[in-house]
Amino acid sequence: METLRTPYDRFRILPGFPFEPRYVEVADPDGGTVRVHYLDEGPTEGPPVLLLHGEPSWSYLYRTMIPALAAAGHRCIAPNLIGLGRNDKPVSLDDYSYARHVGWMAQVVFDHLDLKDVTYFGQDWGGLIGLRLVAADPERFARVVAANTSLPTGEEPLSMAFLSWQRFAGESPFFPAGSIISHGCATALDPAVVAAHDAPFPDERFTAGARSFPGLVPTRPDEPAHDENRAAREVLRSFTMPFLCAFSDGDPITSGGDRMFRREVPGGPSAAGADHVAITGGGHFLQENRGPELAGVIRDFAARA
Repeated sequence: METLRTPYDRFRILPGFPFEPRYVEVADPDGGTVRVHYLDEGPTEGPPVLLLHGEPSWSYLYRTMIPALAAAGHRCIAPNLIGLGRNDKPVSLDDYSYARHVGWMAQVVFDHLDLKDVTYFGQDWGGLIGLRLVAADPERFARVVAANTSLPTGEEPLSMAFLSWQRFAGESPFFPAGSIISHGCATALDPAVVAAHDAPFPDERFTAGARSFPGLVPTRPDEPAHDENRAAREVLRSFTMPFLCAFSDGDPITSGGDRMFRREVPGGPSAAGADHVAITGGGHFLQENRGPELAGVIRDFAARA
């Protein structure tokens, strides 16, 4: 597997991001390894909070949330998905699949970090991948917070906004990650923040992973992830630990996606004496617009459970 590694200098200026980079090596399907970047902040013996981002973002997305969670005594783990952020970036679209992403992140979370009693938060692809991890080893997870995400099987129609995004990612000659993230927020981002989201992608050769994600979402029942996601849903139907939806009120991509979780996951927020919440004034990347508020939701939910 041929990979690219973004030069370190690209990450020299990252506003509001003083965190130390950490790395692990995970196995690739060809017998080699791929480097994964992650953050590990807060007290090392504190109860872990696993923060999984989507695409084309990276753990920079959690820069305003980690301090609040760490101050509450949590150990904050924020890995990057392969092909994004400071991670190695396989150069071929064929190197990426939904199953590989789940396997790569399982190596990080289960094998290398061996996280247990986890409060898990996932947004966008951080949910599509992270919820598969919950289903694979539910005993490791104390509670779940899902935001602007889904666990699609291809049996339900997806939004026109998502289908348009899928076409853009596959067909556009340019992939301006920072601008894409800014347009996915309720308010435009500062240019320096946009530049930080652009940092992982010096040129178009580095964008294969970011471009590949929308095409990996199952849109028909005969697509590869259908069976695995359906099986994961079955596990979640018996998941009795606290499960909270914290979707934003301004995301055309995942609007209504919380209905499946509310309907099918029996644990629900009532297991922690809470109600599902709506994050007002947040776009798709609600961590950018409402980061401290969202961190407070996770902190309070963990304290009640």
